[in-house]
Amino acid sequence: MTVETRRTWIAPNPSISIQRQCHLAGVARATVYAQRPEKPLDAEDKVLMDLLDAQYTTTPFYGSRRMTVYLQNLGFRVNRKRVQRLMRTLGLAGMAPGPHTSRPHPEHKIYPYLLRGLTIDRPGQVWSTDITYIRLRHGFVYLVAIMDWYSRKVLNWRISNTMEAEFCVACLEEALQRYGAPEIFNTDQGSQFTAEAFTGLLQAHGVQISMDGRGRALDNIFVERLWRSVKYEDIYLRGYGHVPELMVGLTAYFEFYNSRRPHQSLGYLTPDQVYLTGQGGGACIVDRYPKVAA
Repeated sequence: MTVETRRTWIAPNPSISIQRQCHLAGVARATVYAQRPEKPLDAEDKVLMDLLDAQYTTTPFYGSRRMTVYLQNLGFRVNRKRVQRLMRTLGLAGMAPGPHTSRPHPEHKIYPYLLRGLTIDRPGQVWSTDITYIRLRHGFVYLVAIMDWYSRKVLNWRISNTMEAEFCVACLEEALQRYGAPEIFNTDQGSQFTAEAFTGLLQAHGVQISMDGRGRALDNIFVERLWRSVKYEDIYLRGYGHVPELMVGLTAYFEFYNSRRPHQSLGYLTPDQVYLTGQGGGACIVDRYPKVAA
């Protein structure tokens, strides 16, 4: 029996949870969520979320205060509490640390940031990951991607309509199977990445775990640049309506990004060329970033 067939068995049922159905059917829960129709949104919330996403892509240091002012200047009657709620839904937090930035699960271990001052001089030395919001005409989903920092190559990606850890773990498992284990894996402190299922998988492969400081979006700067590229070069231009067409579009875009898009920071080579040859890439992570004005 194929996975696709077994996935069709999964449906909301008051007597048995989706999680239990997936376990019994031997189906990854994240793949089921990715196939389910997007939940309808309040029309104005959807507009506000799209605006917040676009502005954050341009100014990741904007916290909820600045975002509230930004939306008010556009004519929306919103307060900071509503903006904070929408930013939590989007998984966004301003770069500058503060009392309302994203917090890890209180029972999850937090690991130190290992990259400050590090010279990255070979493929497979450092991988990182992050999640971003992807707007659709009829809803939204989340995208997770794993990147090799030396080459900027996108090693794997997945989408889901929840921010639960399962689809991140599945993405990591596939990347490890295809490319082996990196020396260091860097993430933010989101609960998806501090979960035992995620960190335990890394530890089982002998990977050192590094985590950004809370609210420091630019500690993961290369993935932030990837999100800007994906959104401005594909998502915002194409205006995908539903998950199936998004899947097709992202498959084509990441193939283009890795194999045919020259990168200025790589001397106009492609990530695939740099990853395969071990030449032309790299980075030196600065000791600290300048303070951002309030």
